Amino acid sequence: MAPLASLELLPQALPFASQPKPTSHSHRVRTFVRCRHTHHPNEAETSSNPSKIGAFAETRPTHVQSPDSRDSHLIKLLGRSCKAGKYSESLYFLERMVNRGYKPDVILCTKLIKGLFGLRNFEKAVRVMEILEKYGEPDVFSYNAVISGFCKANRIESANRVLQRMRSRGFSPDVVTHNIMIGSLCGRGKLDLALKVLDQLLKDNCLPTVITFTILIEATVMEGGLDEALKLLHEMLSRGLRPDMYTYNAIIRGLCREGLVDRALEFIKSSNSRGCKPDVISYNILLRALLNQGKWDDGEKLVEEMMAEGCEPNVVTYSIFISSLCRDGKIEDAMSVLEVMIENGLTPDAYSYDPLITAFCKDGKLDKAIKFLDQMISNGCLPDIVNYNTILATLCKNGKRDQALEIFAELDEVGCSPNVSSYNTMFSALWSSGDRYRALEMISEMVSKGIDPDYITYNSLLSCLCRDGMVKEALSLLVDMERSGFNPTVISYNIVLLGLSKVHRIDDAIELLAVMVEKGIRPNETTFILLIEGISFAGWRAEAMELANSLTAIDAISKDSHKRLKRTFPMLGAYKELSYMETK
Repeated sequence: MAPLASLELLPQALPFASQPKPTSHSHRVRTFVRCRHTHHPNEAETSSNPSKIGAFAETRPTHVQSPDSRDSHLIKLLGRSCKAGKYSESLYFLERMVNRGYKPDVILCTKLIKGLFGLRNFEKAVRVMEILEKYGEPDVFSYNAVISGFCKANRIESANRVLQRMRSRGFSPDVVTHNIMIGSLCGRGKLDLALKVLDQLLKDNCLPTVITFTILIEATVMEGGLDEALKLLHEMLSRGLRPDMYTYNAIIRGLCREGLVDRALEFIKSSNSRGCKPDVISYNILLRALLNQGKWDDGEKLVEEMMAEGCEPNVVTYSIFISSLCRDGKIEDAMSVLEVMIENGLTPDAYSYDPLITAFCKDGKLDKAIKFLDQMISNGCLPDIVNYNTILATLCKNGKRDQALEIFAELDEVGCSPNVSSYNTMFSALWSSGDRYRALEMISEMVSKGIDPDYITYNSLLSCLCRDGMVKEALSLLVDMERSGFNPTVISYNIVLLGLSKVHRIDDAIELLAVMVEKGIRPNETTFILLIEGISFAGWRAEAMELANSLTAIDAISKDSHKRLKRTFPMLGAYKELSYMETK
């Protein structure tokens, strides 16, 4: 059978003569090819992590075909490979089995689909679904596995096509199907589309669950829509659904984010009266908010209340205190909290140590930071890449490039692979020290390892190119950014505008500004100041001052910036005259 077009499960790509209708989950005699595990977990939505919705096939009675002796070995191989998680190998045996006339088991195929998606082998995952549709009987759970796999891979359009195909074959999406779509859309900032899926869920006569509303409430809070989140909570209650602490914590987080800590405290008390006791996460959210506002006494009082309620502080609780103390420059107090934490039988994690390492680096105590990193390892806590990146950045900032390179080279050996931030740091350090070739090698190595560049990567490269007068290459990089799916930001354009101004290409700078505006990117104060300084440095001081006056009049640049420019212009003129004399 030909593979699916673009692996999107398009209906026309599977021209079967008949389309099996949804099967009931009652006892029925079927021929199965099965792994050794006959049990399959029930379709369930747990409240342990509402943002991660998965699809699971339900347990149902089956009848296994008695194989001929010549085929028993093949069946055993299929079972063993499936049990060992060797899903590509399982697919090979599955294809051989169906070619011998065996009917594929929907539970086995669902497991294979999930496993292959987990390996990001989308083509093979879709191939399993093809086999199931052609030779077996797919169900809602198998379609959910495909939809979930595409959603996790950020291929929403593919997931939508599977959903359409599912409907076209007579299967009605269940609440899990809709929750998968809602969770995926919310996770990608597409709340408006997620709410439309909720509307479709209701049209499909599905009943939304606590998880459905919790996902939407969390996403609404993230977008700053606290009032809308409270409306969703009210709707949830009106439907007879009982929120859990994940739901309430999402609201508490939203209230604290808006600075409404007192209201959050009241909300916790009201949740307690509704039979939903606050957990350590609830208290930690409030504690962080109080300490961010400098309310140390209230924070300590909250912890006392928390313990009186039988809720013990955890590693995160202590880490919040450590982070807040380090932020306020109270490093010794933060060290004392760390000691108390260990005395109370808790093991600090990387997030507990990171504020201290950062504080040492900020104070210029680099040796102490590195020593503390070693102490962290001896205490049984492996540093994460954030800890190492803090050390690398400080070493590079202090001109200790070689020492940074030594640590960077050992990251893989200590089980902490560098991330894009690590490479960005080393790239900038190498370029700044004049080692352009090695800097570019860093970028090449990063890409070869499958680590995607981010905006900082591109902007760092733009800055380095412009700083060295390589403006032509910087302009080309702006184009490459767009082709790679990174739309240049105002920061990206400002970097290149500065580069063009430095080499007196004012006409090109003005043209770039026009392109920037045409693409819908609004210039900021820095953009205009760079242009004014560039025009002035090119010798058109009167025109630059006139532009500055006009922009100040419309509040495009501040009065303080205007005053600074007036002081700067004579200096630019003197510098220009000095440069002219030196050339003679």
